[in-house]
Amino acid sequence: MTIIITGTSTGIGFALAEYFGKKGHSVFGLSRKNVESTYFKTIPTDITDNLQVQNAVSEILKTEKKIDVLINNAGMGMVGAVEDSTQEEILKLFNLNLVGSVQMMNAVLPSMRAQKLGKIINISSIGSEMGLPFRGFYSASKSALDKVTEAIRYEVSPWNVDVCTLHLGDIKTKIAENRVKTKVSEPYQKAFDKIYAIMNAHVDDGTEPAEVAAYIEKLLPKKSWKAHYYFGKFGQKIGVPLKWILPQNFYENLMKRYNKMD
Repeated sequence: MTIIITGTSTGIGFALAEYFGKKGHSVFGLSRKNVESTYFKTIPTDITDNLQVQNAVSEILKTEKKIDVLINNAGMGMVGAVEDSTQEEILKLFNLNLVGSVQMMNAVLPSMRAQKLGKIINISSIGSEMGLPFRGFYSASKSALDKVTEAIRYEVSPWNVDVCTLHLGDIKTKIAENRVKTKVSEPYQKAFDKIYAIMNAHVDDGTEPAEVAAYIEKLLPKKSWKAHYYFGKFGQKIGVPLKWILPQNFYENLMKRYNKMD
């Protein structure tokens, strides 16, 4: 298979690219940094720049007959109070987490339509299913990607193109080094510091990226995809159905206790 993966310079993206490359697939990693690997080829690409995206996909199609899989992994986190977040920070986040992923889908879809086959996985977060304290805009950006995924599933189904979101829990990566961290104002500082420490501890105790790759490998051969898949530790995944069935105020109280806000 020919697989395109975005955000392959570090973390989950790098692990995915190496994993599938070792399996013998033709893997192309799109990231702003050039990464040397025996198992995949990097095409330096800023996915927020649509011209770079189009050029990268065109380059791949010069040597590959088709594109089988796109994994939209590139993204970044953002932490801070809603009140303290600036327009520039919010737009930067949405431009990568939403617009960049959409531009990647737009670039591969003509090829997938022509071959009447293709699979697209948009990497989302379990946190997209609920507003999280001091991560409101991150949750919102991933939730927006979820809804776009649901919409495009209808639109591309006539050409046998499958699209889904994979909602991840905490994965052991260096995401903390790449997050946008807003300036935190005094009223929020004490609560933020406590939650930020918990947040980073959860990442340090997270699932290994290679386990995400193994999960995706099992997902790819499925004949029919659901719109949403959830991968992570039980304590994180259970938050999703609880959000659906519990009264909002009751759920919020549970989340406060989970984040030691009570």
